[in-house]
Amino acid sequence: MSGQVVVLRAAAWVDVETGQRHTPAVIVVADNRIAAIDPVEVPAGARVIELGSLTLLPGLMDMEVNLLIGGPDNPSGLPNPMHGVQDDPVYRTLRATVNARTTLHAGFTTVRNLGLMVKTGGYLLDVDLHRAIEQGWLEGPRIVAAGHAITPTGGHLDPTMFQRLAPHIMPITVEEGRANGVPQVRECVRYQIKYGAEVIKVSASGGVMSHGTLAGAQQYSDEELAAIVDEAHRAGVPVAAHAHGDAGIRACIRAGVDCIEHGSLAEDDTIALMVERGTFLVPTSYLSEGLDVSKAAPALQKKAAEVFPRARETLRKAIAAGVKIACGTDAPAVPHGQNAKELWALVDRGMTPAQALRAATVTSAELIGIDDRGRLAPGLLADIIAVPGDPTVDITTIEDVRFVMKDGRVHKQP
Repeated sequence: MSGQVVVLRAAAWVDVETGQRHTPAVIVVADNRIAAIDPVEVPAGARVIELGSLTLLPGLMDMEVNLLIGGPDNPSGLPNPMHGVQDDPVYRTLRATVNARTTLHAGFTTVRNLGLMVKTGGYLLDVDLHRAIEQGWLEGPRIVAAGHAITPTGGHLDPTMFQRLAPHIMPITVEEGRANGVPQVRECVRYQIKYGAEVIKVSASGGVMSHGTLAGAQQYSDEELAAIVDEAHRAGVPVAAHAHGDAGIRACIRAGVDCIEHGSLAEDDTIALMVERGTFLVPTSYLSEGLDVSKAAPALQKKAAEVFPRARETLRKAIAAGVKIACGTDAPAVPHGQNAKELWALVDRGMTPAQALRAATVTSAELIGIDDRGRLAPGLLADIIAVPGDPTVDITTIEDVRFVMKDGRVHKQP
């Protein structure tokens, strides 16, 4: 071993692949990698961190966040009606630095930032945030960035549909995500990838919290969806689709989309098709309890009351059917830092605690195509958290993260 060596001592560690909790726990970290687990001897001269009765786990993953909205000046979870016309790109990025640190300290060491469509002059702010964190300038999770979400005019994620803006108040370019027809959607995908997007986000159905869109309605044609997927996949980039409605979900699966976000209204045969095709689902299910819609417009409250109960039942069916389910919150719809509540929701809908932990680690790692984290094993990146109690029995312990190490560096310690 060379460089810094750290030894973590705790009451237990969890093998998330098997769901087994092993006692006691000794993990040796050399530089930014796990060097050994429960070795016979620990390296002489190593720095020892005593974590007492805590249980060690791999860093958690959230597959749907937007770090550029919500946070200290808007913690409610609902979109700020004026954020699109008041906040310039610099202010949004500074907000994101706060939200990134909050997310990391909550135990989430890897996230997908599935952006909204906002006025930025074409800058991919989440890509720049990713770069700054990777260079060690800021505290935050590893970010898989989407750049701008892609949506048709008047579709969900079109910012004028959140804010009911008059025509020409906030014109959005193709580069910023508003795209109609096959040529434009291809151009939009190419632009995001050119400037660093590692995943493409497409708004394929209406939404719950946007005016004038039916949550179940398919927004892009089959031809447009096929073009988006073709353009992304030829560049080796996966596609995630916001889709509540069954028609939109099925169209996305047929087009070859890699992951469905929400999936609230999927019918039984669509769930079976997801299993057959290996399509991932990020259900963002805690929205049903965690999104405060009390101050939303009556029409949006009505949509939420209709969609959320059905979404909970759909997730129960998807779990029972064996759909590949990854953890995602849609933060700040669930406030940044409360990401772990999604694991409670997964258990409430039918997963065991061990399955929920896998959704936030192993399955999420599979979704983003990485094998260097998501488990505690020699050779993997030293992304390690610690919680009290036994999360394989009581999943709510995951909401009380006491220790966070990312890339071998301690960010939070009791």
